[in-house]
Amino acid sequence: MPERQAPAPVRVYLLDDHELVRRGLHDLLSAEPDLEIVGESGSAVRAVAEIIALAPDVAVLDGRLPDGSGVEVCRDVRAANPSIRALILTSYDDDEALFASIMAGADGYVLKQIAGTDLVDGIRSIAAGRSLIDPTLVTKVMERLRHGDPATDKLALLTEQERRILDLIADGMTNRQIAQTLFLAEKTVKNYVTNVLAKLGLQRRTQAAVLGAKLFNK
Repeated sequence: MPERQAPAPVRVYLLDDHELVRRGLHDLLSAEPDLEIVGESGSAVRAVAEIIALAPDVAVLDGRLPDGSGVEVCRDVRAANPSIRALILTSYDDDEALFASIMAGADGYVLKQIAGTDLVDGIRSIAAGRSLIDPTLVTKVMERLRHGDPATDKLALLTEQERRILDLIADGMTNRQIAQTLFLAEKTVKNYVTNVLAKLGLQRRTQAAVLGAKLFNK
């Protein structure tokens, strides 16, 4: 009988602006035979481009960076490729950061004090499709959305870039026109529009245009 091939390793990207932390994470994860580091960076802007290009299974993202945040990177990456899983690794334990991480589509939110073995297991868990965010916390976020102002709540569901695109949809622009205005690829804009419709619970672009006009007082 032919030998059974071992499953492909989980491909991981690391983002942390502290070189020593990043090197420590690299060494920790590289020691595991089922994990493979495919890229790393200390810059949020650079990381977005590299993660989208490399398409790792899991992106481990520092919560705060000099040129942005792991949450912003998560939003942009998930908008371009929703299949990439994201783990926010942060030193800050606060509700706002957790709220933003959940809204950005993160699959996990853990503190840097986490034990190395727990982090390794967490990355494996996320790669397998599970969440490292307590369901009760997700419920808490949804309750917060439900009890606020309806218009504000809807906009709170969108990333900053998605809001820009909704605004331009409300202006009657096509995907090609939006792409030219925001200097994006037309395919990227199409992905953003799909995400906007899904987050707002809409089926058609015309519905988004009407809602956008109302939210932005056009």
